[in-house]
Amino acid sequence: MQLNLPTWLTLLRIALIPVFVGVFFLPFHGANMLCAALFGLAALTDWLDGYLARRFNQTSAFGAFLDPVADKLMVAAALVLLVQAIATPLMAVAAVIIIGREIAISALREWMAQVGNHRRVAVSMIGKFKTTAQMIAVLLLLYREPLGGFPTLKVGLGLLLVAAALTLWSMLHYLLAAWPVFQQDGRG
Repeated sequence: MQLNLPTWLTLLRIALIPVFVGVFFLPFHGANMLCAALFGLAALTDWLDGYLARRFNQTSAFGAFLDPVADKLMVAAALVLLVQAIATPLMAVAAVIIIGREIAISALREWMAQVGNHRRVAVSMIGKFKTTAQMIAVLLLLYREPLGGFPTLKVGLGLLLVAAALTLWSMLHYLLAAWPVFQQDGRG
């Protein structure tokens, strides 16, 4: 297996996770800004590796597997850290919804691929909106301090709740798409 630039960017995202976690706990005033910058870099490399893979026809089975894993690991790490830093019931519920949905939909996609129906649960526009809201929310929540007059914490929490709602909506969308396969499974 030959590694290409998009796959190296995905591996970089995974390697950034322990650095990101370590920076989150650093005891200096700018740690939150650095942590937000690392998360922003990870989000940028997520977009960039996908763009490069499509643009230069460098897609690979390994990259297709690794890319969503890297994304989910980084977001899950950020949400777990944020639940500790912003210890509110809403934060915890939103994090559980988002992480739980990722686990459930990953399992659903794997099962649908095994039964030959993976196209029914391909990424949808709802999922893309959810991801966008989620990434911006996490970035704002990691920063947490007001930026000029902009209340990053309040807007971040609001966007995280929007992302959690979109998460439930997209999960329902995927489950409904898979429902006919669930019903026929075991009959044949």
